[in-house]
Amino acid sequence: MKNQMGRSGEKPEKSILLVEDDAGLRRQMQWALAPYTVVAAGSRSEALEQFQDDRGIAIVVLDLGLPPDPDGASEGLETLEAILADAPRTKVIIVSGNSDRSAAVAAVGRGAFDFIAKPVDVDVLKLVVERAARVYDLEEENRILREQSKGQSLGMIFSSAAMEHVARTIERVARTSASVMVLGESGTGKELIANALHNASDRKGAKLVAINCASIPENLLESELFGHERGAFTGAVKQTLGKFEIANKGTLFLDEIGDMPLPLQAKLLRFLQSHQFERVGGRTTLTVDVRIISATNKPLETLIQTGGFREDLFYRLNEIRVELPPLRDREGDAVLLAQHFFSIYARENGRNLRGFSKPALQALQAYEWPGNVRELENRVKRAVIMAEGPLITEMDLELVSGRQGRSLNLREHVRGIEGALLREAFIVADGNVSKIAKLMGVSRPQVYTLMEAHNLRER
Repeated sequence: MKNQMGRSGEKPEKSILLVEDDAGLRRQMQWALAPYTVVAAGSRSEALEQFQDDRGIAIVVLDLGLPPDPDGASEGLETLEAILADAPRTKVIIVSGNSDRSAAVAAVGRGAFDFIAKPVDVDVLKLVVERAARVYDLEEENRILREQSKGQSLGMIFSSAAMEHVARTIERVARTSASVMVLGESGTGKELIANALHNASDRKGAKLVAINCASIPENLLESELFGHERGAFTGAVKQTLGKFEIANKGTLFLDEIGDMPLPLQAKLLRFLQSHQFERVGGRTTLTVDVRIISATNKPLETLIQTGGFREDLFYRLNEIRVELPPLRDREGDAVLLAQHFFSIYARENGRNLRGFSKPALQALQAYEWPGNVRELENRVKRAVIMAEGPLITEMDLELVSGRQGRSLNLREHVRGIEGALLREAFIVADGNVSKIAKLMGVSRPQVYTLMEAHNLRER
């Protein structure tokens, strides 16, 4: 069959590969799947040849009984493994006779998407293929979104123009010695920007030391920053280095600089002017080479007017200003970041999830994200752990708008009831598929389909 290439070598639309040695059944199934581009093969070698050219094969309908073992399943299972080894994202639907039911179940365990029994019911075949096509499209969409980030070299995930401007600023100033002030709402990722600046600078071989000026009591903050000598105060039993000395030749990140007490602001200003300081209780003047990156979510200009922040210190810290936009103003970034966090937490928690449903992706894009990236990460982590189906839904993310009231979507409610009954039956039957089928009044193949849909595994 000719290669189905589009104009000017464009990648073809997704195709279905039909692997069936019975010519009559093959014609019948080709006719049933006519809306799709269908390529056919009668053996394992012919099937694998179809993957040599870029035919865009997304779905394979595979008969287990292939020559030279037409009455068994060994050749079909080997064909399945070879296809998935070559094209792991392909959805393989197994076709088997009643006597091959155990082999079909084994095929699902080896990575097949689903199976249908002979004689093939055309309507069932169409439904299973349509479901496989939807899942394939969703997984491809999730994969493409993960690959679209422009800022991977800086350790940043984004595609928005607003964050591209931030990235270009980082690239331009990273190798300079200028002090950088990062402004942005809580949760926007200010420490990530500090890391990007440090790692892109000539100081990346030394330490990046971070301290949160709001989290340390005022009477201890000076010691944390500048260190102290033995006996400088009650409990100072030995000489202790401060963050400035630890960060020598590297970068010091002062988070929440707007919360720094005024007396310490004066000492910091002196350091920025001379790169010199004394430890608390010490008389020796020390000199270090440290680049300062500061960050705050407070309006420092307002604090200056009210006497809460020194204007001269502000100008020293604000040589380069990086304004980090809130997530709601970063078009497309919420979905990319969600994909990033999904990959991390699915792997960490051993969850075999396929990604996000289309309504979930839409909810991620529409939500205002008052807690910014930190809120997004927390929601995705919780959803990955708690999701009951193979795809994370907007309900898993808890992004169903309260203004919409209770969902009236019948399919959503049926799916929820179906999942609850399946899990209850799974517990009662201790994972035995035959017992589950009897309890639920359905066939074993239907149980396997339900288990896959609700991400349950046979014990």
